[in-house]
Amino acid sequence: MPKMKTHKGAAKRFKQTGSGKIKRRQANKSHIMEKTSPKRTRQLRRSALVSKADTPTVRKQLGI
Repeated sequence: MPKMKTHKGAAKRFKQTGSGKIKRRQANKSHIMEKTSPKRTRQLRRSALVSKADTPTVRKQLGI
């Protein structure tokens, strides 16, 4: 059976941390930011972790 190919869209969006968790970027930060409060804008800069339920799917896409 051939090797699984990495899903390139997922590879650009997710990174694995040292402890094995999957890191992702926050949503709602691309445009129409005028009405968003500065506090919310700052909070969205931080990266987040993929939820426990979605982790197996993302791992499979990344080939981890």
